[in-house]
Amino acid sequence: MPETVIDILLVEDNPSDIELALYAFKTNEIIDRVHIVRDGVEALDYIFRNGKYQNRRVQDIPKIILLDLKLPKVSGLEVLKRIKSDEQMKTIPIIALTTSKELSDVSSCYRSGVNSYIVKPVDFDEFAEAIQSIVNYWLILNHFPKQL
Repeated sequence: MPETVIDILLVEDNPSDIELALYAFKTNEIIDRVHIVRDGVEALDYIFRNGKYQNRRVQDIPKIILLDLKLPKVSGLEVLKRIKSDEQMKTIPIIALTTSKELSDVSSCYRSGVNSYIVKPVDFDEFAEAIQSIVNYWLILNHFPKQL
């Protein structure tokens, strides 16, 4: 039985933001290609195939990661640094999708290799539009390197 292709790994701990994102993904007809993890440890386990994800096929890595910065257990910035420091995983585009407008957070993310930094819109329609733009650019227009 073939496994579902995961295009997007959503790393988010806020249930309301997860619900908004899932609704936006559903309207873009990609809901079945999204995997959600709710903290930094789970994100790293998913990417590096540890813990409950140890049996995930190595070739089933996400095309993009939407990463909140304010996560429990391990911060989003630390998740970003660990992924971008790994030779095999560093090519995965990571989009910081966060509430922080702090210049220090933006700078830290770009210094650590983030591919894009988006402040989460508060308004639902604007949030859905941001998700639509992310999907259009990263999954339709963007060209990815050959997978692992």
